[in-house]
Amino acid sequence: MSRLFDAQCERCPRLAAHLRRMRTTHPTYFNAPVPAFGDLEAPLLIVGLAPGMHGANATGRPFTGDYAGILLYAALHALGLATAHESTSADDGLRLIDCRITNAVKCLPPQNKPTTAEADTCNDFLRAELAGSAAAVVLALGSIAHRAVLRALGLRLSQWPFGHGARHEIHTRRVLIDSYHCSRYNTQTRRLTEAMFLDVLKAARDESQLLR
Repeated sequence: MSRLFDAQCERCPRLAAHLRRMRTTHPTYFNAPVPAFGDLEAPLLIVGLAPGMHGANATGRPFTGDYAGILLYAALHALGLATAHESTSADDGLRLIDCRITNAVKCLPPQNKPTTAEADTCNDFLRAELAGSAAAVVLALGSIAHRAVLRALGLRLSQWPFGHGARHEIHTRRVLIDSYHCSRYNTQTRRLTEAMFLDVLKAARDESQLLR
């Protein structure tokens, strides 16, 4: 069985080289594969894209320190899924409640854009995480995360198309719910509003509690 995480992983040459450069230009940053955050037994698993340069790659915690995390953690706190409304560092004391956060790609990609090959290479870790997870509901933030979840579960994208708010019964007791990614671009262009994101996260939380 695949490992859940490898802190020393260098399977993707481009990503490994990028992290080596980051260790020179930003020596105080985490600059390594970023582990998931939260309990593996949580009923809700949130899957993002990849660490942000000045966010998770700097802090070592998913969605911590960047713009996307502002919306995510505020929404989690509002719904009782986090103990604080803001995540500032990996040691700030914030805890997740009944949810876990991971990324489809564990290492920082240049321009925040992993290649399809890199996402597929990293998929072994997500496959192992899903296999070991108690999550009844998986919330995919964006189409790349959506594709990664389906690939990890051995399902075809054509059968389960991505759409904001879409709900997919992928197994008897596991549901995949989609959301646009809570990125600065999506929120500034109003493709995703705070209300839209809160609604889809609430739906995921509610269903995860029912199916747990």
